[in-house]
Amino acid sequence: MTHFRPSARQGDKNRGGVAGEVTRVPRETPPPAFMDLTQPWPLGLSRTSWIPHVKVAVLMLFIVVWFDVWASQSAMAWPDMWREPFFFITDFGLADWVLIPTLIMFIAVMVIMLPLRRGRYRRAFYEAVLVSGYLFIAVGLPGLASNILKRIIGRARPVIYEDAGAFEFRHLFNNWTFQSFPSGHTTTSLAIAFAVGFLAPRFFSILLLIAVAASFSRVPVGMHYPTDVVGGFIVGTLGAYFVRNEFARRRWLFLRHPDGTVHFRGLPGLRRLVRGWRRKASATSASG
Repeated sequence: MTHFRPSARQGDKNRGGVAGEVTRVPRETPPPAFMDLTQPWPLGLSRTSWIPHVKVAVLMLFIVVWFDVWASQSAMAWPDMWREPFFFITDFGLADWVLIPTLIMFIAVMVIMLPLRRGRYRRAFYEAVLVSGYLFIAVGLPGLASNILKRIIGRARPVIYEDAGAFEFRHLFNNWTFQSFPSGHTTTSLAIAFAVGFLAPRFFSILLLIAVAASFSRVPVGMHYPTDVVGGFIVGTLGAYFVRNEFARRRWLFLRHPDGTVHFRGLPGLRRLVRGWRRKASATSASG
């Protein structure tokens, strides 16, 4: 007769219960749709479901637009002591924080990499080029799209509400006072949060919190209406996903799995190089 004998590990789990009973491991709760960065698009967006998503976005803008003037004028009327922190927070939505360093890094590493022959140094520098180029494009492309939309739509900013109202438009030929929709700072801050989150998901929550704070700061500083902020959310998020998916299609930094999810491939070349440098440094310090 065959007897079933539980393993020591299983016996520990079943201690106090019936011997040999199989313990069921509870399933992990999947992250919310907006926080699952491995999906090809946010909130279940796909080629077959984009029409309902567009309807929801339009409906959201239609609802928010009714509160545009009230929210904008009320926030701008706050005491200066209340508004002052928002003038500091809003600078986190500037694209220069990412575009300038990543461009410098891309050019510098490319110059160093080109004369190198095949080997661990070239592989490591190649990965650095991909990361810097990816961050530059993932932030810069949505920002460019936002600036183009600003000029095409030409909505008046809240700072000239007394003269132009909330729904005055000057298409194409305009200056900064008629470039309100969508919010460029919101586009940039959301693109940064998602672009970095795709590489390092553990930082996504804090980056998203900073992005939301920087986005809504645009209302009390008098530069945007709430609908402009919503528009920036959409452009920044979709732009970052688009760039990530294009990199995955070329197998740069990201890999698309058979189930459709997209995952960061890691930086094995850079890690090996850094580990080698650390071993050399520790050996040198030990011998000295």
